[in-house]
Amino acid sequence: MIVNNNNINDMQNNALELCQINHSYGNIAALKRLNITIRQGEVVCLLGPSGCGKTTALRVAAGLEMPNSGEVFFAGKKVAGDDVFFPPEQRNIGLVFQDYALFPHLTINDNIAFGIKNLPSKQCQKIIIDMLDEVGMSEYGNHYPHMLSGGQQQRIALARALARNSSLILMDEPFSGLDARLRDKIRDNTLHILKKFGAAALMVTHDAEEAMYMADRIAVMLDGKIVQIGTPDELYFKPKTAFIAEFFGEINHISAMVKNGKAETPLGQINTIDFNDGELVEVIIRPEGLSLEDCPQSSTGNGYATVLASRFLGRTSLVHLCTCATSGIETHLHARVSGKFKCDDGRIFKLAMDDRQVFVFPVKK
Repeated sequence: MIVNNNNINDMQNNALELCQINHSYGNIAALKRLNITIRQGEVVCLLGPSGCGKTTALRVAAGLEMPNSGEVFFAGKKVAGDDVFFPPEQRNIGLVFQDYALFPHLTINDNIAFGIKNLPSKQCQKIIIDMLDEVGMSEYGNHYPHMLSGGQQQRIALARALARNSSLILMDEPFSGLDARLRDKIRDNTLHILKKFGAAALMVTHDAEEAMYMADRIAVMLDGKIVQIGTPDELYFKPKTAFIAEFFGEINHISAMVKNGKAETPLGQINTIDFNDGELVEVIIRPEGLSLEDCPQSSTGNGYATVLASRFLGRTSLVHLCTCATSGIETHLHARVSGKFKCDDGRIFKLAMDDRQVFVFPVKK
């Protein structure tokens, strides 16, 4: 038997591998031949709508669910599959869930100590002190969880997960219970700590912006499968489906017919690839992919639109547009422009498109 040492080294460099995982709840298939690999020190987010299987995938990785079939590897060691199953406490993982799962009857010090109580007392105390210092909670060691805010509890849950020197941190919607301003601060702090410790992390979220903020790579899930995985910019600029494009922010939809290799739209002709003449397609344009250019107010035809209203949103303005007065085809669009947009309603602009933010997909039948 010839052993490929490169494959062995690759597996050992991977913090987690889920291989061909199938899992069902009764007659409902939650995961369908799921494959995902997380490298050492990498943060990967599972992103998708409710019921897509992302939390089930996390539970399988944690050992909270035994998959119907498939294999799970930690640093090259099989922990599930072929009559092998290691429970969570034998997987050297840190868990951070939505409710943080702190023991209400234990102090913060004792919560952190829970996973490392087999260590000598002095070593355990040093780890507790170091972890509380890392998350900025040094003065709260003798408090109880109910005495802390949601953001503080989240930081303690992260400290507890890291205290075990875990090779992998698993997080299920860890910031969902926080208000927007605090959520931004806590997730920034969490990302810095994960990178400082070099911990690999698998995080579940339904928030695309949060996934882009936290992840080195994002795996988009739908119906128990990963439909696309890649870096945030790959998924944003090269979505494989309309579903993925729409998941990463507001979009403009335009139905169009292909003629001479181009989609005919009220904004003009858009180049298409792999579509036949006469085929109906869906053109998707991100609001930030539209820019407004001055033009004569008598301009008509494709490529022009009338401002219906504009709203200042802080860093950007959202401009509501309609093509009906210029092209005769009623198409409502949104354009997102930088800063405060000053314009009277009813003004006509020429629309320019950023090709990187324009996508053409087949119409679902």
